[in-house]
Amino acid sequence: MEQAETILVTGATGTLGRPLVERLVAADAPVRVLSRRPRPAGDERPYAWAVGDLKQGTGLDAAVAGAGVIVHCATDARNDTAATRRLLAAAKRAGSPHFVYISIVGVDRVPLPYYRSKLAIERLVEDSGLPWTVLRTTQFHDLAAKVTDVQRRLPFVLVPGGLRIQPIEVTEVAERLAELARGPAVGRVADMGGPQVLGARETAAAVLRAAGRRRPLLPVRLPGRIYRAFREGGHLAPEHAVGKVSFAEYLAARRT
Repeated sequence: MEQAETILVTGATGTLGRPLVERLVAADAPVRVLSRRPRPAGDERPYAWAVGDLKQGTGLDAAVAGAGVIVHCATDARNDTAATRRLLAAAKRAGSPHFVYISIVGVDRVPLPYYRSKLAIERLVEDSGLPWTVLRTTQFHDLAAKVTDVQRRLPFVLVPGGLRIQPIEVTEVAERLAELARGPAVGRVADMGGPQVLGARETAAAVLRAAGRRRPLLPVRLPGRIYRAFREGGHLAPEHAVGKVSFAEYLAARRT
């Protein structure tokens, strides 16, 4: 039987990376985790561990050596583009691994600096000469909830007026990424959106109810091109509402 290719996962200890690694391991895929820190004592889970720093560029050649697939989940708002350029260069020195990148719906429509960096990375990946796959998704449930959670000490909750969101369950994205990592490079695949497009006021009220808190909701309308693009739904994918877990179901599971 032909041996499966090693899959290197960056950002493997993050919100998306953790469930992705779990699913790859469950599928008996040989996984290598890239982390800036040494492997924790007592961690005997069935994957390899590589120490490397995308920001500094250290340890990357050893991390990518022998990997047939690289799933790039690591993100850093200040250094994303430079870090990915270093990773791609190391990948090319190592051969021609399948490079899988997770991006965000709307990076080509919303002029948020972080989104622009994600779009720049997509173009780096496409022009790298490596076989590649790019998946864009809408925001994860935990980010939608965090907007309200971070205001827990205030006597009110500020809500972006006119804003809608389409949150998706991170484990569903992890499942899709695991599928893509085990398959051939296919370029840009169909976007993944959550099952519902919800108003920001609606999600804030749901977070408060789930936590047993009551706060006045104060709409705030922000100026500028970025907020206008969000209000116009540039970050939404209603035509790709493939997610199954609703925001309400996410909140209910978070309470348990």
